[in-house]
Amino acid sequence: MIAEIAGTIGGFGSSVFFVPIASFFFDFQSVLGLTAIFHLSSNISKIALFRKGLDKKLLLNIGVPSVLFVIIGGLLSNYLKTYILEILLGIFLTLFSLLFLIKKNLIVKPELKESIIGGSLSGFTAGLLGTGGAIRGITMAAFNLEKSVFIATSAAIDFSIDFTRTIVYFKNGYIHQHDLIYVPFLFVIGLVGTYIGKYILKFIPQERFKQTSLILILFIGVVMLIQNILK
Repeated sequence: MIAEIAGTIGGFGSSVFFVPIASFFFDFQSVLGLTAIFHLSSNISKIALFRKGLDKKLLLNIGVPSVLFVIIGGLLSNYLKTYILEILLGIFLTLFSLLFLIKKNLIVKPELKESIIGGSLSGFTAGLLGTGGAIRGITMAAFNLEKSVFIATSAAIDFSIDFTRTIVYFKNGYIHQHDLIYVPFLFVIGLVGTYIGKYILKFIPQERFKQTSLILILFIGVVMLIQNILK
């Protein structure tokens, strides 16, 4: 529930919080499978609640490369050790969130090249590590989008990623029968957590939304580094 609320407020989804939390209780492959299923309900809720903000151009420019690269990442998750990749991702998130927090006027135009690069990296890390929302979040925060556009578009992209990787993970054998008991609870949590997150967002003005998102991403990057260094 906390992961879903924080992911909604940050605008980039719950997997960045859910994956490290779930890793304390399940093996890595089960975490990947459960995350994909959990995110489907979470993103359906966000699309329904924030649908007026959907940017179709960004959806295509970021979403298409995301879907293509989530397949590649999902297939490679069977063969690559993720330890080094998680450390690199933690460093990347920490440095880039600090950059945009310090240089508050730094804005990247949402052009095709930047969207494709952000979408490709987001999809690949989502397939390989179970979470790509933070990279997509840093990309969309750099574009300085209005919060309803940010959340609705990010959720629609995320839904496409999760639908695709659920199929890949199922074929990889990551969705185990004994874990399916958690699915109904995760669906309810996805719906309720998104609604609570939307309510809290009413009290966060637009000029503070980008900063809130970047602080959450910075926190994620630092936690990923600490978690992997202590392994």
